Amino acid sequence: MKTFITLLLISSSLLSPLSAQNGKTVNGLHLSLKLESQEIIKKGNRFLLSQQHADGYWGDPKLPAFTAYALRCLLVDPSYDTEAPTPVPIQKGLDWLLSQQKVDGGIYGKGMATYSTASAIMALWVADPQKYKDPLIKARGFLINQQTDWGVKGADDTEFDGGIGYGGTYAHSDLSNTHQALEALYHTKAIASDQGEAPAQELDWSAALAFVSRCQNLRATNKIKNSGDDGSFVYFPGNSKAGEAVDSKTGRVALRGYGSMSYAGLLSLVYADLEADDPRVKAVTQWINDNYTLTENPGLGGQGLYYYYHAMAKSLVAANIPELKGKDGLQIDWRADLSATIINQQREDGSWINTKASRWLENDPILVTCYAVMTLQQIHSSLQ
Repeated sequence: MKTFITLLLISSSLLSPLSAQNGKTVNGLHLSLKLESQEIIKKGNRFLLSQQHADGYWGDPKLPAFTAYALRCLLVDPSYDTEAPTPVPIQKGLDWLLSQQKVDGGIYGKGMATYSTASAIMALWVADPQKYKDPLIKARGFLINQQTDWGVKGADDTEFDGGIGYGGTYAHSDLSNTHQALEALYHTKAIASDQGEAPAQELDWSAALAFVSRCQNLRATNKIKNSGDDGSFVYFPGNSKAGEAVDSKTGRVALRGYGSMSYAGLLSLVYADLEADDPRVKAVTQWINDNYTLTENPGLGGQGLYYYYHAMAKSLVAANIPELKGKDGLQIDWRADLSATIINQQREDGSWINTKASRWLENDPILVTCYAVMTLQQIHSSLQ
């Protein structure tokens, strides 16, 4: 199927293999931001290096996602020399990350196994997909086995079927974990298929798309009772972290979609190879246009702000959307806006922190700095 993404042959250092150029030369503003962002990324990475534990990990050792994110930041630094020997701190971090792989293939500590495994897959893939092929295949298998299929196998018995959750005691699916798992599995498809005669284990992508669709406020493709019709996305079917509101299309009270999940939804649709004119893609793109802001995570205020920034950059670059359209018809250069916003919020020591809300660990400078650096790296790569 021909997707609406322009597929490029790019190096594994780029975080989104689906990312595309916008067909324009880098203008003066973009060139200035690109050069400035390189220095900001360096400064952010210097902070991250200063926070590495002697054993090689970052942040909470029970949550390897922190280490995976930090490694991605360092590996995708525009100044990183891919031809030189791997720097000692990076190799130490990679070795520690690999040491966390369990017998079941997952790379996790205590809880949040899907989140950490998906993040670790992306770090190892960026580092060297061939060198780490075996642990990557094992980790892929773990994620695939987390796909929910309750009841009759292969049938949509529950609204959670097809998605992926945190695992463990919190077993049911949610869009945050699902989109991160889809990201990791999509990027490593080629590795899994290169196994000689052995059939590659693969996700049920059609079931995953069905779950993602049940997270969207779109009556044409989602008949769940309290869903709306404005194209936005919620956390999981029947639940939104933003609560309920009067739907702009139907005029009835329905789940309120919000920014970070709407971008996660768009990215999930991208990985599911949908066309640009698919009603689900068109609806969420319109919602994103209508609700564009960088002052908050729409629907949640300051909560999850840097997660929102990162999801925005990943999804819009992957979907090849270089500009958004405001309600008044104004063309929005979101890459320039977002770059400037991130740059202006960097602290003196090179870190970032969410000063508006601490929810979802955004009071942790290591995690938030990773989100900020990865956001700038996504934008920087799209301007090459």
